[in-house]
Amino acid sequence: MIILGVILLVIGLVAGIGILWTIGVILVIIGVVLWILGGIGHAVGGRRHYW
Repeated sequence: MIILGVILLVIGLVAGIGILWTIGVILVIIGVVLWILGGIGHAVGGRRHYW
């Protein structure tokens, strides 16, 4: 999710498409939050690990 967000950020920045940039930021934030929650051992979506 983080990688997809970064790709959308780059495409949105290069192409000048604001909606792709916004979606990329949202995906990066969600990915980082899930990564942190999974890293501290908190179950995310019923799973013990989030990759």
